[in-house]
Amino acid sequence: MDGRYDPVESPDETTVFPYHDLTPPTTADVVRARRVVRQHLPTTPLVRCETLSAELDAEVYLKREDTLPTGAFKVRGGVNLVSSLDSEFCERGLITASSGNHGQSIAWAGREFGVPVTIGVPAEANSGKVAAMERLGAEVIQHGPDYDAAREHIEELAIERGARYVHSGNEPKLLAGVGTAGLEIADELPDVDRVFCPIGGGTAAVGYALTVGELLDADIVGVQSEAAPAMHRAWTEGTLSAHDRMETTAEGVATRVPFALTMGILRDGLADFRLVSEGDIRDGVVRLFRDERLVIEGACATAVAAALQAGDAIAGETVVIPVSGRNIDREKLARMLDESDYPA
Repeated sequence: MDGRYDPVESPDETTVFPYHDLTPPTTADVVRARRVVRQHLPTTPLVRCETLSAELDAEVYLKREDTLPTGAFKVRGGVNLVSSLDSEFCERGLITASSGNHGQSIAWAGREFGVPVTIGVPAEANSGKVAAMERLGAEVIQHGPDYDAAREHIEELAIERGARYVHSGNEPKLLAGVGTAGLEIADELPDVDRVFCPIGGGTAAVGYALTVGELLDADIVGVQSEAAPAMHRAWTEGTLSAHDRMETTAEGVATRVPFALTMGILRDGLADFRLVSEGDIRDGVVRLFRDERLVIEGACATAVAAALQAGDAIAGETVVIPVSGRNIDREKLARMLDESDYPA
């Protein structure tokens, strides 16, 4: 396959919004985004993980995106997009759908630049993430059983209000902003061999592909739960059809519909794409909590699980695992600690 998709043929109906630019971002766009992002957000730490390094006989580093103001990487993209918002939308506001971290990103950036924000979330969304969005001044609308149902509702509302709809993946400025994390890695650790990256919509993986992949020739390995494999199927089979399975408990990678823009880049940008089990995700959360005293989301744990799954294949390599977010529900974390097979 040629690695490209025609967004008009995509079932991703958000492409009907006329102001959406689906031109893929470049590494140069990420460099330009860094000029904006560094004015509002700190550089995040890149820390050697002693326990994983010892177990895998590799140099394993954690990119601590959990230290950003919203506790997750996506705020980089929110800042870059909202900083250049067309004036006509500054009063009408921004509207988006989210399972949590994307919504917090847009809410934080909206507050930073004085733009009103409305966010649609699933009816059973992470209550901590909902509260965080509301604290940042966003209007939160809970609707439907999952992210995609909330997204479809919010898209209709965006048309009614004339607000600027912000897609969580098909937004070049979001992707370029998120990619600034990869430039920080390239500055600090230029001998990276491999990055294991969680994929929900694929924004983080695109960012690392455009930076660590392009500049350092590192292998970017995407990871998704086998209980929500829509993007994995898109990558392996070249289809953007919605997947009928979406059963993961890791809301950061919980999507049924592949994104045209991100997948168009990832078809060539990923060296590999792995699936991991829900049990391995749970054990990854528990492992980093017990061994490193880090609170991570299930999405981040997919990358931990994939690195462990790779085992001897990465011995001797320099490996980066993004700690993509810390915003796990407290009750979910307690349940994972109780149910995990990983020893205390």
